[in-house]
Amino acid sequence: MYKVELTKFRVKPGKTKKVDRWMEYIHNNMEGVIRNVEGEKVYVETIFREAFNDVEYLYWYTIQDKEAAESDTVSYIDQTHIDFFEDCIDHTFHPEDMVAEALIIPERIKQAMQY
Repeated sequence: MYKVELTKFRVKPGKTKKVDRWMEYIHNNMEGVIRNVEGEKVYVETIFREAFNDVEYLYWYTIQDKEAAESDTVSYIDQTHIDFFEDCIDHTFHPEDMVAEALIIPERIKQAMQY
């Protein structure tokens, strides 16, 4: 029914300002971002940010339709996201996927999330 993910990524040293611009881009283009995630059957996407011992991390949390297929087309929003991701995320750090032990969603919210 739902695919729930929480993944931790490390930000490359010196990229904090670029991540600031990335998050600003998301906020300034929210209408297009929402259209994009709706097309991918994503119900919730949240990006968390953490700085620990002078290292910065981003966490992506998503709830999406389990049957949602990856899109073959890349929108302008997707391409911008990919460009920021490639420039800012440290690929020498293996992303950490958390395990969802419980998903608690009231029935009325589940009904609203149906496509």
